[in-house]
Amino acid sequence: MNHFELFQLPEALDIDLAALKKQFLSLQQQYHPDKATDKDQALIKSSEINQAYKVLSQVDSRAAYLLALKKQDHHLDQSINDFEFLQSALEMREQLDEATSADQLRTLKVDVQQWIDSLVREFKIDYADEDWAEARDTVRKLRFFQRVMNDIDKAEDRMLDEEDSFDLDDDF
Repeated sequence: MNHFELFQLPEALDIDLAALKKQFLSLQQQYHPDKATDKDQALIKSSEINQAYKVLSQVDSRAAYLLALKKQDHHLDQSINDFEFLQSALEMREQLDEATSADQLRTLKVDVQQWIDSLVREFKIDYADEDWAEARDTVRKLRFFQRVMNDIDKAEDRMLDEEDSFDLDDDF
């Protein structure tokens, strides 16, 4: 049973993330080791459910998984050879490193999401056309931008933590 079948979802890049989460919670409850008679088997099944959820919950790993199902996921760890893309990616990384406000992070997040949306459209075309080399290249790019998005989220969290922390001497 593949990950899509496990969660009763269509094999597609666009999935209902709310349905995925609902099914994940249902399966986790069903196979929770504390409720099972065969705890070892339940632990294995629970681990499989967690891994499948992790893969399907992110668009980059979901795209890579779709390629894996077609046995076209080889060399996904190769570097990206698109100079223009690498230049844009470097600029985004620099913007993230230099961001000093939540507004700058929000602006960057919008830009990164636009890149991701564009790459998702590109992947769908490549996948439908069975242009596996281009699909793999697009997954590599999606992975890069997903990491940038995760790093933006972390930077936002750090800024919020810094705003929430205060010096007792300042308040008195």
